[in-house]
Amino acid sequence: MNNKAVRSAIAFAGMSAFALTACTGPSGGGTSTGEAGGGTITYGTTDKVVSLDPAGSYEAGSFMVMNQIYPFLLNAKPGSADASPDIAESASFTSPTEYTVKLKPDLKFANGHALTSSDVKFSIDRVVKIADPNGPASLLGNLKSVAAKDDSTVVFTLKAGNDQVFPGVLAANSGPIVDEEVFPADKVMSDDEIVKARPFAGQYTIESYKKNELVSLKANPDYKGLLGKPANDGANIKYYADSNNLKLDVQQGNIDVAGRSLTATDAADLEKDSKVKVHKGPGGELRYIVFNFDTMPFGAKTSNADPKKALAVRQAMAHIVDREALATQVYKGTYLPAYSVVPDGFAGAVQPLKEMYGDGTGKPSLDKAKKAFADAGISGTVNIKLQYNPDHYGKSSGDEYAMIKEQLEKSGLFKVDLQSTEWVTYSKARTADAYPVYQLGWFPDYSDADNYLTPFFVPGNFLKNHYENPAVTDLVKKQLTTVDKAEREKVLGDAQTAVAQDLSTLPLLQGAQLMVAGADVKGVEQTLDASFKTRLGVISK
Repeated sequence: MNNKAVRSAIAFAGMSAFALTACTGPSGGGTSTGEAGGGTITYGTTDKVVSLDPAGSYEAGSFMVMNQIYPFLLNAKPGSADASPDIAESASFTSPTEYTVKLKPDLKFANGHALTSSDVKFSIDRVVKIADPNGPASLLGNLKSVAAKDDSTVVFTLKAGNDQVFPGVLAANSGPIVDEEVFPADKVMSDDEIVKARPFAGQYTIESYKKNELVSLKANPDYKGLLGKPANDGANIKYYADSNNLKLDVQQGNIDVAGRSLTATDAADLEKDSKVKVHKGPGGELRYIVFNFDTMPFGAKTSNADPKKALAVRQAMAHIVDREALATQVYKGTYLPAYSVVPDGFAGAVQPLKEMYGDGTGKPSLDKAKKAFADAGISGTVNIKLQYNPDHYGKSSGDEYAMIKEQLEKSGLFKVDLQSTEWVTYSKARTADAYPVYQLGWFPDYSDADNYLTPFFVPGNFLKNHYENPAVTDLVKKQLTTVDKAEREKVLGDAQTAVAQDLSTLPLLQGAQLMVAGADVKGVEQTLDASFKTRLGVISK
């Protein structure tokens, strides 16, 4: 039952000089991304949807669909990474610990329900309350409370003041606004139930839905947000189990755009085809190995638990892995070696792993790996159960992890049991301690180094790998609220170095965004920006 109450209006004085003010335009106050009437475009991907419920997923495949159907308080205009008001009229810090948002008037969901500040409070609160292992609750770690002051005014109270990334958090996976008359407050809702209830207020509504087969979207005439009218009438999202078929369909014109993920070889081949165009955008993707501190060799819940030996296993792997070989031989230069948990190019990024592990220049060192084992008292080979995913991160993952297995076993220090699992199962099993050592990748929510720290290295993090270090937690929290740019970058560097010493994850590669489209397709380059959001609304033909 709807429990929205009529609240007395309150006036806000002294708004920050840094207040974010919405753009105005022809689409109910939004900036139009094009004139509707461009037909229907079809986007192909191997990414899978885990859940359409924002509280139940925190990965690229699900969020790509959420970006199209749900409204956000803040969003990023095409070509920009800056968080600006979407369905908000204004948004700003009204004190160091209070972030105040004023909604645009007369907002509604596709089912006819009014969208008010009560829905905003409900949406954010349920992400925190449900705290699903695959959800984005970790992004809201600095949130103390949410208050709906009247039907159009929301105040977010933060635990620590001057949070430099909170606007970005509201534009990220934790930020979709859902209908409180539809979604349960304490559990994740099924996709079929969501589609039936039509709680959509983004650029598009879902007209038909076959999970991980085909999603049909239609332009939402009632959307009043920043992105404006789509450049097309609607969009289909077609899902592929094999990237070979994805490549063939875009090459033959059966789909308009191929998104994630084509192999590096496929992309290089398609660049020679005049019928299609390969589009590349700013990097940000990170590929890495995760260590479960309970179940990895010598982990806390194994029969021979020994934290010193467990660290030596992680260190030895860091000494042995050859990132350059992975980048050039498997990915043909479409990925670059990564020597930090923050990709190179972000403000505050440093490369501590290059100096700390291997030969000091980024190349492997067997001697240092052997020394790590000897110093910890490890003799003989260590058995590693290494898991990877063959669909979510692209078909080349099989080649990538076959090479990692070869590198580790060639050292004589490891025996690797390499296994793979499809993404829908993989994403749940990894948080249930099923995989002692496993592959993950990261596609950032917002363009800031913090997005590679807070979700992974503070208590209750997204990895659920039982890693916790109070000193690291303090550094991650400190950078969030450090206003001086130079000082913040120093703290970010210190945090990366501290994480590299513990090695709860082992960064391997960083890569660029890539899409392939028919030669007559327009607007693809507008969605390949540093916001890292796929916006189907800018694409037309």
